[in-house]
Amino acid sequence: MLAVQLAAINQLAVTAVPAPSPAAGEAVVRLRAAALNHRDVWIKLGQYAGLRFPCIPGSDGAGVVTAVGAGVDAAWIGREVVINPGSGWGADERAQSGGFAILGLPRDGTLAEKIVVPASQLTPKPAHLSWPEAAALPLAGLTAWRALFTRAQLRPGERLLISGIGGGVALFALQFAVAAGAEVWVTSGSDEKINRAVTLGAKGGFNYSASGWAKGAAQATGPFDVILDSAGGEGFESLIDLAAPGGRVVFFGATRGNPPVLPMRKIFWRQLTLLGSTMGSPADWTAMTEFVAHHRIAPVVSEVFPLARAAEAFSLMEQGGQFGKIVVELPPCSPSP
Repeated sequence: MLAVQLAAINQLAVTAVPAPSPAAGEAVVRLRAAALNHRDVWIKLGQYAGLRFPCIPGSDGAGVVTAVGAGVDAAWIGREVVINPGSGWGADERAQSGGFAILGLPRDGTLAEKIVVPASQLTPKPAHLSWPEAAALPLAGLTAWRALFTRAQLRPGERLLISGIGGGVALFALQFAVAAGAEVWVTSGSDEKINRAVTLGAKGGFNYSASGWAKGAAQATGPFDVILDSAGGEGFESLIDLAAPGGRVVFFGATRGNPPVLPMRKIFWRQLTLLGSTMGSPADWTAMTEFVAHHRIAPVVSEVFPLARAAEAFSLMEQGGQFGKIVVELPPCSPSP
């Protein structure tokens, strides 16, 4: 079969590799689409823990089950599925276990014609989604769901601020929160991205590259009950300033590094809660996919590339030029076994 393979740091190629076979409890999925995450770029650049080469990256995928191993219901064969990228969460809903792992490293990932995964990670594809949309859903959708609803406990009618709109998790958070009845505002360094967010249901937004943007946001809307962030860095204190008394600030990344100062007096005096979050449990996954199917939410796909142009897909993500998910689409069948 054909797959995207990283032979070493920054050495990416589409090449022929052996097709996988299922062990007991596993299933083979003939992938129809796979989506990129920043995690894949960090692995390519050698900026991720536990690097192992060669490897097939990719955490997000959707396709058709073609074979199952011993102990797996044969009724899965021929079904259209999306794949939960996380395994080994453990029994504690509060946090993942030490055995938690994500597809794409160390286990081979979804940027291939076929993948073998535990059958417990399969979920029927929501019928309203195209293949690129279904592939765009898993990791970012699960991360957004847990951050908003499991961790921050967002409620209908609450005011939510999402920083850095345009990335996959932020856009899912926008779509989920709007569907759940929250009032959603966004930030971005791009007025165009803010305007596009408004078309998806945001009330409005603020350009964080403008001087004094946080003060203007507070005057325009009042404080926020929940704030979702993945950047950290110097702008984090502005988010603290925008949180309502008793508010919750939930974050799932730190792309701009640690905040230079954590304003502890502001946090304790206003009774704020800081919440870390990452990925999600099997229960989060089930709740998220059911919510998507019920509300017929369609993931935002920025651009679709064929497998042969996977290097261009990686390049686009490295440049940060996307609004939504970057997807690699695979043909419906292959002459290889």
